[in-house]
This record gives sequence, C-alpha cells and structure tokens, in this order.
Amino acid sequence: MPEKITNIAKNTSYFTFALVLQKVISFTYFILIARSLLPEDLGKYYFAISFTTIFAIFIDLGLANVLTREIAKYKEKASDFLSSALAIKLPLAILSLSALVVLINLMGYPALTRQLVYLSSVCMILDSFTLTFFACSRGLHNLFFESIAAVVFQIIVMALGLAALYLKLDLRFLMLALAAASLFNFVYSACLIKYKWKIKIKRKIDLKLIKLIVKITVPFGLFAIFQRLYMYLDSVLLSILAGDKEVGLYQIAFKIIFALQFLPMAFTASLYPAFASYWAKNREQLAITFERAMSYLIIISLPISAGIIALADKIILLFKPEYGEAILPLRIIMCSLVFIFLNFPVGSLLNACDKQKINTANMGAALLLSVIMNIFLIPLYGTAGASITVVTSNFFMFILGMFRVSAIIKYNKSKIILIFFKSAVSVFVMILTALLLKHDLNIFFTVVAAGIAYLVVLFFIGGFKREDIISMYRAFAKKSI
Repeated sequence: MPEKITNIAKNTSYFTFALVLQKVISFTYFILIARSLLPEDLGKYYFAISFTTIFAIFIDLGLANVLTREIAKYKEKASDFLSSALAIKLPLAILSLSALVVLINLMGYPALTRQLVYLSSVCMILDSFTLTFFACSRGLHNLFFESIAAVVFQIIVMALGLAALYLKLDLRFLMLALAAASLFNFVYSACLIKYKWKIKIKRKIDLKLIKLIVKITVPFGLFAIFQRLYMYLDSVLLSILAGDKEVGLYQIAFKIIFALQFLPMAFTASLYPAFASYWAKNREQLAITFERAMSYLIIISLPISAGIIALADKIILLFKPEYGEAILPLRIIMCSLVFIFLNFPVGSLLNACDKQKINTANMGAALLLSVIMNIFLIPLYGTAGASITVVTSNFFMFILGMFRVSAIIKYNKSKIILIFFKSAVSVFVMILTALLLKHDLNIFFTVVAAGIAYLVVLFFIGGFKREDIISMYRAFAKKSI
C-alpha cells in the first residue's frame, strides 16, 4: 500500500509540473502570436479553435472519465473497454465532423475561416482519440508519459508556430502547427497502448459492454457538454454577432483567466479525496475544511483580480497597441475571478457528497443565462458585453452552489465573510501602492511591491497566520488522485 501511494504521488507530481510548464509555454506563445497578429486575424484563429472545440465534446461525451475509472477497477478488461470505447467514438467522430463541415458552410464565413476550421477539425479528431488512449494510461495509474506528451505538444506548437510567424506565413500555417502537434500526440499515445501497455484493440464488437459504457457515460457526458459550451460558446457568439476583431480582443482576457484557473485546480486536487472522506466519516471536519478552502482561495484570488484590474493598461502593453480596446473587457472579466476560484471547492464538495446531478444542473442553468445574456449584450456592447456575461453567470453559478452547500453542511458563513473583508482592506492598500508606483516602475517591480504590501497588511490585521501558510503550501504541494 505505501508503495502504491508513493507511485500515485510521483505520478501526480509529474503531471502537475507538466501542466504548469505547459501553461507557461502556452501563454508565452499566445503573447507572441498576439504581438504578431492584428485582433481580426487573432479572432479568426481562435474562432476556428473555439468552434471545433465545442464539437469535440460530442465525440468523447465523457468516455475518457469512464474509461479511466473502469480500467482502474478491472485492469484485465482494459482491451475490452478500449475496443468498446473506440467502437462508440468512431461513428461519433464521423457525425461530429460532418455536422461541423455542414454548419460552418451554412454560416456564410469566408474561405480562409472555413479552411482554418477544417484544419482545426483535424486536431479535434486526433486529440479526441489521444484523450482515449491516455485515459487507459490513467486507468493503469500512470501519468508520466502523458506528462511528457503535454509539454512536447506545446513545444512543437510553439516551435512550428513561431517559424510560421518568422517566415510571415498565413494563419493556415499556424493551425498546421497545432495539427502537427496533435498528430505527434496521437501517434505517441497509440504506440504506448500497443507497445508499452500491450492493450489489443479487438475487432469484435461487444454490444452488452457498449450499452453498459453508454449508460455510465450519460451523467459525465451531460456535464461535459454544458461545461464545454459554457467555456467556448461566447467566442463563437462574438464572431457571429460582432465580428472577428471582437473575438481577438476577447481572447486577451479569456487567456489570462484560463491560465489563472490552474491555481484553484491545483488547490482542489487535494480537497476532493478529503471532502469525500469527511463526508463519510466526519461532517464537522468537512465544514471546517470547506471554510479553510474558501478562505484561502479568497486570499489568493482577490489581490490577483484587483491587481490586474488596476494594471490592465500596463498588461495590455505586452501585446500590440491595436489591443488597447481590450483594457475595459479585461477589467470587467477580472471581476469574475473570485467567483471562478470559489466555484472550484463548491463543485468539488458537491461531487464528493454524491451531488453530481446538482453540479450538472447548476452548470446548465449558468449556460442558459450566459447564452441569453450574450445574445442581448454582444450586439450592444461587443466584447464588454461578453465580459459582463462572464461575471454575471459565474456569480449566478456561485450563488446556486452555495445555496446547495448550505443545505448539505453547517459551516461558519461569518468566518468566510470576515476573511473577505480583511482581504478587501488589504487589497485597497495594495491598489494604492500599485497606482502610486506604476508610472515610475516597470510592471514587474510594481506587482512585487504591491504584493508585499497586500501580504503585510493582511498578516497584521489577522487575515492569515503562520500555520495557514504551512497548510496552504501542503494543499498545493501534496496532492492525490
């Protein structure tokens, strides 16, 4: 048992490090292509990715999660599960690709945009099957090879993408860089299945097993569809209702928010098993752990949100002058960061307490609100309208989640509110520091000085103690699967 735990810890450490490195490379690459492209071209590029990413979920429908779980329980049946999963995915891939091609042609987009979507759909198909192959590796308790692939994928994209920019090639070659990286991942993961894990793909179809997998997949699939639409439909609606330039401007804020989500993801990775254990054995400790999680994420998210709002004009200088219109959307969308962070422990708690259906319903309600608001606000306010929608829908999902949490556990609401108040006071001092220094110092030194001011004030007014620092470090450093 100790050896198994050690292996899990090693695997998780590899994967966590790989994800951090991948996000750093990915965001650096995004800055470089944004500096090289006008907002209109960046908008075309990311519209194609967003459009195909939505269709990608209809190929997987949560199958990867089911595959990992079932292979982990029945390793000797790995070949049967993989073969059945592929038998389900192949027709889904054909149907999704056909629907994508028909729809993009009916929508009246120019030839270049359609070609970008076609190239991105190649990535969509390859990535979906790669996900299936790596799901088998996860089921066999191995994340090492997937960790390598995550980093190599991003390196290939960056190397080929920068070469395309240097040679002044058009957007199709940037998309080809993604396709090349996806092809590498597909071949690499398929080779692992065949040569490393020696899992054979059977030609004979097991209808009983397929029916079982479909039945298990439905709850996972519904949530996955809602989540994918919630994340990417706004970019598609922006393209349809406001044009490519607005999509390009919106990507600045979207990518920053997306990159920052690693923090609550890493934090809640250790929370889920603890929540599940306390739900079964110690409800009082469950409430205490939830309070701490909410408090820590408030302490982390509030200064990041306020800091980016205060320094948005400086941050946009990392890109081109043409992205100046992205300052307001960035400031608006950063108001949602606190709710985005806090939704992670809320969702984790609901899942740990066997309330997955509530999470799915909350995500569906937030998606519906998001679509309605975007349809009304984007034609009026463009990117700013989409940003207002992000703030409102995340706040709405937070309220729904907290309402459900209150019905499950008895936690100290005043304790969380007090931490929020203390953090807000400290953030006020931090913002004053940033505003005083940002015209005299570069952005790096301004951020460091403002961050120190925040921590010092928060410490002296009792926002955190020495043991909180140790506890927070352990939460990030010691994770379980």
